Amino acid sequence: MSLHSTAAQLATLAAEGGEGGGNHPSLSPYLTGGGALFLLLLLLWIVTRFNRDR
Repeated sequence: MSLHSTAAQLATLAAEGGEGGGNHPSLSPYLTGGGALFLLLLLLWIVTRFNRDR
């Protein structure tokens, strides 16, 4: 199997996208993004607590 035929098969598979569209119905992008933002802000707050000059 050559690289070209493998790439062509992957492109065909990606274009089809499956029957359900590939997205799980319970995964809300707003909830996922909000959770990631909250986690990053929490980590930023923790890091700044450890980085204080005394």
